Amino acid sequence: MGTNNTSTAGASARREYERRQASDEAKIRETWGDGRIGTIAAALSGERQSTVAWKSGAVGEAEVGRALDAIASEHVVVLHDRRVPRSRANIDHFVVTRAGVWVVDAKHYRDKRPRLHVEGGLFRPRSEKLIVGSDRTKLVESVLRQVALVRDVVGPVDVHGTLCFVDADWPLFGSSFTVRGVEVCWPKRLAKQLAALEGTVDVAAVAAAIAAHFLPA
Repeated sequence: MGTNNTSTAGASARREYERRQASDEAKIRETWGDGRIGTIAAALSGERQSTVAWKSGAVGEAEVGRALDAIASEHVVVLHDRRVPRSRANIDHFVVTRAGVWVVDAKHYRDKRPRLHVEGGLFRPRSEKLIVGSDRTKLVESVLRQVALVRDVVGPVDVHGTLCFVDADWPLFGSSFTVRGVEVCWPKRLAKQLAALEGTVDVAAVAAAIAAHFLPA
């Protein structure tokens, strides 16, 4: 069964990038016209950061998707770019294995180092934060919300959350880590870890339930 090819990793992010790119150019041409001056103005204006972010996101999702597709088999089903019902949000990747379901959120943070920051301890509540240049704990909270949605669909099957960073500045001898139960890692490590898992989950049935509830974005 392996990979479901009805949705491509990063497809919806790339569509949004292209839509925003076209919208940005249209606004420039409203001011400068469709002629030579408008063409020059569009070329010189550059892309807005908010538009570029969608392109970067699509690249990150595609790279993570390739790593996961490489381990797809009858015991590992990979689903990409699935829409959350009644929402504009999407889930980047699902990996269904014999040990459970992994919800994978791909992030493209070039040359920035993910790290765990812990506050509190013996005399005050322990608090875990994800730092990637600055406080990115909201990314962890987003994955936890996605995990909760998936648990509602698959019932007793274990569901895990992962933030997978592409092009990050991982230390040479570093390791992945967890923040509030969400694993933070890189594509090759994630793929190797998931490929080695064993268990008793009915992979085909669980993947079918997820695919029916979370449609291609």
